[in-house]
Amino acid sequence: QVQFVESGGGLVQPGGSLRLSCVASGSISTIYSMGWYRQAPKKQHELVASITSGGTTKYADSVKGRFTISRDNAKNTVTLQMNSLKPEDTAVYYCNNNVRSQYGNWGQGTQVTVSS
Repeated sequence: QVQFVESGGGLVQPGGSLRLSCVASGSISTIYSMGWYRQAPKKQHELVASITSGGTTKYADSVKGRFTISRDNAKNTVTLQMNSLKPEDTAVYYCNNNVRSQYGNWGQGTQVTVSS
């Protein structure tokens, strides 16, 4: 039942940075794993980064060293710091938990466009 609201997307030049925020309508402390996903045009949702309630993180190879995921259970927020952005990072970015993502339940997302 928890809803996730993403924000922070926009248009940025290659090499630039963006910080995406996800605010949950309820507590996320009981959710073991939260993640940021993205969907590029005509492609499936891709898991970009995930973080457990204990702070363990995982990243897709394509974003390692450039993106950083963080989580604040007290504030019910998940953040994705994106640096050294590339045109191939262009996509709609979504915040979700692992179980709901498998059932295809997504929020509105936030658009990230990397272009010169």
